[in-house]
Amino acid sequence: MTLTLVTGGTRSGKSAHAERLAAASGLPVRYVATGDASMGDRIAAHVARRPAAWTTVEAGGDLAGAVRDAAGTCVLVDGLGPWIATRLHLAGAFDDAARLPEAVAEIRAAVEGLLTALRDAPAAIVVAEQAGSGVHPPDAASRAWVDLLGAATARLADAADAVDLVVAGRVLPLGGRNPISARLGDEKRVSAMDPALRRHGDRDVRPGDADHAVNVVAGGPPAWLRAALDAALDAGAASYPREDETVAALAAHHGRDPRTVVPANGAAEALWLLGPALRPRLAVCVHPGFTEAEAGLHAHGVPVRRVLRDPEAGFALDPGAVPEDADLVVLGNPASPSGTLDPASAILALRRPGRVVVVDEAFMDLVPGEPGSLAGEELEDVIVVRSLTKALSVPGLRVGYALAPPPLADRLRAVRPPWSANALALATLHAAATHPHELHAIAARAAADREDLADRLATLGDGVRVWPGAANFVLVALPDAPRVVAALREQRIAVRPAASFPGLDERHVRLTARDPEANARLVAALGAALREVAAC
Repeated sequence: MTLTLVTGGTRSGKSAHAERLAAASGLPVRYVATGDASMGDRIAAHVARRPAAWTTVEAGGDLAGAVRDAAGTCVLVDGLGPWIATRLHLAGAFDDAARLPEAVAEIRAAVEGLLTALRDAPAAIVVAEQAGSGVHPPDAASRAWVDLLGAATARLADAADAVDLVVAGRVLPLGGRNPISARLGDEKRVSAMDPALRRHGDRDVRPGDADHAVNVVAGGPPAWLRAALDAALDAGAASYPREDETVAALAAHHGRDPRTVVPANGAAEALWLLGPALRPRLAVCVHPGFTEAEAGLHAHGVPVRRVLRDPEAGFALDPGAVPEDADLVVLGNPASPSGTLDPASAILALRRPGRVVVVDEAFMDLVPGEPGSLAGEELEDVIVVRSLTKALSVPGLRVGYALAPPPLADRLRAVRPPWSANALALATLHAAATHPHELHAIAARAAADREDLADRLATLGDGVRVWPGAANFVLVALPDAPRVVAALREQRIAVRPAASFPGLDERHVRLTARDPEANARLVAALGAALREVAAC
């Protein structure tokens, strides 16, 4: 069982937040209502905004009984305050203080019973009013209500994986047993520290391996960039970095206002800024895709729902699969590890009032002509994240930036650490922005290498499925892939198992394209490994 406690004052938005968490679970939802008939108008409003498929249960006197037999569901109890008040009222405690001790003991036992019963549910959310911040109640029963609700809230917080305080509709994560746990994911609670979200191809490469795992162009930075880096080291290492000239160069390169350019410590940092900068109520991450965006959202307490691309549809984006209530959508274009390049029209179809669309274009500069890029479009609700790490072979410098309309760019800057982009990263960005023809040549070579690898893979037969892509890698599905990967590793060839990407499994492997000679060695070794595995 994973438990989230949502607390806040009256009309703070806590119930709406709890409902978004439940919807993001991807599980059938059992809504446990605790109010009495006097709350008819508010209950009706809550019912009207909940999905019709949710099951509603009236708690009555047996709070634990209302959540029993909840296996396979997300249980939402809303809320503890009305239930405790109703129990005190029905016990006559407001009329006769002598009845308080027995009622208090029963309510405390009921809260423990609720915690026990919730263990049968894979996910649970409990809403508890934040009491005790106002005038001290004059009568014993009201004081008992404050005490009971405060004690119950503290008890639930001790047991909760995450605690959210809602104030004026804004969510303040307060931690919990696992303070950087995610809000509810589709199938299980996912932590920002989940190894699957933090797994990257560099861990698969040992010194001396033939590297087809890391999707960085081989060979190190080109000569023209090395010259710019040498100059920047001489001129900039002894002072704090200034980004004005680099911002102006990037703005000119993309035909944008300089106010829309936000340099970052790699594209990953730009994606990690989304949670604290935008504070979305419900984010959607389109997968398979770069997982650091989701990890960053989880770490900042943002509810995340996954929308999976369909491999049988070529991993094409389906805008209609995104929930309408999502106010942030993050996707890659081209997507990794499938390499899928979506047309701009499909991405723009995601736009809705009140929603921000973030497009991770980390591989777009490896696509000749950059079809489908939104980097040159100044749209009020679209953020584009770019990286030069791959094309310029400088992963150690962390070179990235965001392109956003000025109000959103200001919010990204407000939560960005100072001097986020160092002098060498700024020099790289400036050099790239002023050498567009060099970038075009790199993209052309990357496309040719990818096509060469795809052609060679096609000779391996029907047992190997290859998806066409637009970046410098190819996604394949292999029979008995873990054994094939292990056999390649024995030959000092590193590839990227793709099972850690949401929506993929152990059959999937990402292969980075290199020059034709390296591609030939990879495919020959892959064919031998497949034959060896088939013979066993």
